[in-house]
Amino acid sequence: MAKTRPGRKDLDSYTIRGTNKIVRAGDCVLMRPSDTSKHPYVARVEKIEADNRNNIKVRVRWYYRPEESIGGRRQFHGAKELFLSDHYDVQSAHTIEGKCIVHSFKNYTKLENVGAEDYYSRFEYKAATGAFTPDRVAVYCKCEMPYNPDDLMVQCEGCKDWYHPACVGMTIEDAKKLDHFMCSECSLDDNMKKPQNRFSASPASDAKAEPKRRKRGP
Repeated sequence: MAKTRPGRKDLDSYTIRGTNKIVRAGDCVLMRPSDTSKHPYVARVEKIEADNRNNIKVRVRWYYRPEESIGGRRQFHGAKELFLSDHYDVQSAHTIEGKCIVHSFKNYTKLENVGAEDYYSRFEYKAATGAFTPDRVAVYCKCEMPYNPDDLMVQCEGCKDWYHPACVGMTIEDAKKLDHFMCSECSLDDNMKKPQNRFSASPASDAKAEPKRRKRGP
């Protein structure tokens, strides 16, 4: 069991000021930044404790947004993407604005509706060095970019790879109307079997679509 410093006591939960929302260790929360023009910070609560004056503090592990990382935001980073960092901190519980959910990447791509409280994380991030774990992920399309769940992609029924409509000379509107799609290479293959597979919605929704041979760093 974790030790508590003299004059402090561990708390099982904290009720967010002005709400009936209860925060416990392991929950993800939105924390108010000092600069109110910025987005709320996102953190995972590791511990809640109170001192002898009943000031409540939370020990948190920060999530970084791509633009807050050393490498910055890149094309394949989704709008709701976060990196779980190795940066721990202690903050006043009163800076907690609300709760949120940080999904695994796979679970996030299965959401039918993405709410304001929904985020996802597929990388862990070392704040001091800018290193990521994992340091390689599957890439798709001619542009060889990792999957961004905000972008529509179409799957070739021949090679099973995924393509951005713009990379294959197609508009988003045309792609949405597709029932079947063949990439240019597979269209030239006279021996290819007739399409039998369904049209999937995204790379993450079809495990067979991941091209294991190609990897790229974040």
